[in-house]
Amino acid sequence: MMERRKFLAGAGAVTAGAVVAAAPGTAAPAVPGIRRVATGLDVLVGSGFAELDGQRVGVVSNPTGVDSAYRHLVDLMHESGAVQVVAAFGPEHGFRGSAQAGGSEGTGTDARTGITVYDAYGASQAKWESLFTTADVDTVVFDIQDVGARFYTYIWTMYTSMVAAARVGRRYVVLDRPNPVGGRAYGPMMTPAYTSGVGLKEIVQQHGMTVGELARFFNAEFLPADAGRSVELEVVRCRNWKRDKLAADTDLPWVMPSPNMPTPDTALVYPGTCLFEGVASITEGRGTCRPFELIGGLAGDFDHHWGDRLNARNLPGVEFREAYFSPTAAGQKPALLNKLCAGVEVKVVDRAAYDPIRTAVAMLVEARKYPAFAWRYDSYDAVRPYWVDKLTGSPRLRTMIDAGADVDDVVGAWADELAAFDRRRRPYLLY
Repeated sequence: MMERRKFLAGAGAVTAGAVVAAAPGTAAPAVPGIRRVATGLDVLVGSGFAELDGQRVGVVSNPTGVDSAYRHLVDLMHESGAVQVVAAFGPEHGFRGSAQAGGSEGTGTDARTGITVYDAYGASQAKWESLFTTADVDTVVFDIQDVGARFYTYIWTMYTSMVAAARVGRRYVVLDRPNPVGGRAYGPMMTPAYTSGVGLKEIVQQHGMTVGELARFFNAEFLPADAGRSVELEVVRCRNWKRDKLAADTDLPWVMPSPNMPTPDTALVYPGTCLFEGVASITEGRGTCRPFELIGGLAGDFDHHWGDRLNARNLPGVEFREAYFSPTAAGQKPALLNKLCAGVEVKVVDRAAYDPIRTAVAMLVEARKYPAFAWRYDSYDAVRPYWVDKLTGSPRLRTMIDAGADVDDVVGAWADELAAFDRRRRPYLLY
């Protein structure tokens, strides 16, 4: 029998969701010197899927929803015969992960299991409600590896589907996974005027929470307003993970959550260097073997002085290598596609000391000194045309850098809101 515990959300005694623990299942061989971490999926498998007994289950997942032996959640459920899986729902990049950024696999039948897979990329709350009703699910299971940044869209897939589940009376189960970049929060807060698909709600840029903790936070703080009530939520928590542990400190398998997130090293820099998606004249290295670690603009417009000036700042935990590369997936920057770019490779030399967002601010401050520097401007959004404002949550970072502010001033501007968020999230933390 699984042990269940209720955690209260704070002074109002709002239930954020049940937290489930269980005896571990069959473990993969441990890495010497590293205590094996079990994900929520590993714990669920070890229980014989007891939490899903008698339920018609719909699964929100992608290729990262695997156990310690790289077996996918849906495949395990289907093969076990212990779970009635009636549907899968594919987010950005698709359920099996065959689509590139901004793409999906469409709705169809999964070749391996015969289960109907619904295209849920960018689904509105109303569409999620329709999907859950059409598939006739009792319980929605979410299992996707997040990378810890507000603008990584899977957490908003979770949020929107939670709202829909609450509105149509479905149970919601999150199979938790460690945050690969640890449990510390960094960066500016999203503001209501700048919410979008890369930040639907008011959390900071590097939230420092697992998806299970975020689900508990969302359920108590935001769902009552957006859904009219909280959802019946359970979190199957991890075992043997602590907040100060990064992906490199565990023996968990790494499956690319998206095509340009190949390694845990990518995830470590991403909460900062993704801000270069908001710079029209600089590529974040998509399509190279080091996306988000290789950052640069057209050779001739940018040069080796950028890295030299960054190294002279002695930023904690990071060094910069002069780098030249050609991005083969330019995203919104076709002028840089397959062109020789000059810039830097971000080399994290001390993970504990490294602050990805402070580092990215320094990179932006120095890049802004080049005449070719230009913020990405989206004419389709006349009210909020600068993409970096959506990424950072407000115009503040952009306008401060344009006005000549240095790194300490920019980072210091969000100190109070970061501290307030850190206090607000504490009742929902599990580890």
